[in-house]
Amino acid sequence: MVSILSLWLPIVVSAVFVFIVSSIIHMLLSYHQSDFAQVPSEDGVMEALRKFDIPPGEYVIPYAGSPKAMASEEFLAKVNKGPTAFVTVMEPGPPAMGTSLMQWFLYSILVGMLTAYVTGRVLGPGADYLSVFRVAGTTAFYCYAIALWQNSIWYKRKWSTTFKSTVDGLAYALVTAGAFGWLWPS
Repeated sequence: MVSILSLWLPIVVSAVFVFIVSSIIHMLLSYHQSDFAQVPSEDGVMEALRKFDIPPGEYVIPYAGSPKAMASEEFLAKVNKGPTAFVTVMEPGPPAMGTSLMQWFLYSILVGMLTAYVTGRVLGPGADYLSVFRVAGTTAFYCYAIALWQNSIWYKRKWSTTFKSTVDGLAYALVTAGAFGWLWPS
């Protein structure tokens, strides 16, 4: 067994590597450009929504509030008439990239810590590179990729978007596994 504290270096290095790989994926490669589409009559839709001054948050349209309300004729009529939507409303203005990038890096640290915990419990000091790579990579893949699938199942995110993010998660898992295999204590 290897303690998480003795794995601080692979945790930090893997987070840095993931940060670099994700930057390359999102800034240089273009395959995520089709993840979102423009709504028809964008200016009109924005103007129509603006007057409601909707606070930032997650919304569903129409909203039932309870399983009983979902069975009501009024709710079913709204659903059948449409449109139905899951909507994320953000603060007006440019996105706070600094905050998002810091949260992403901290998330990558957390994934590294979870990877360290699992790998450190399964393998002891001096484990061979491939064994460390296999356990760390599988754990990191679960964290970075598998959890995204529920967004397509429940919130109807396009499966193509989820697939692309799963490929990203595989890349993040591979660099995490490589960092852990390379820096595993002897």
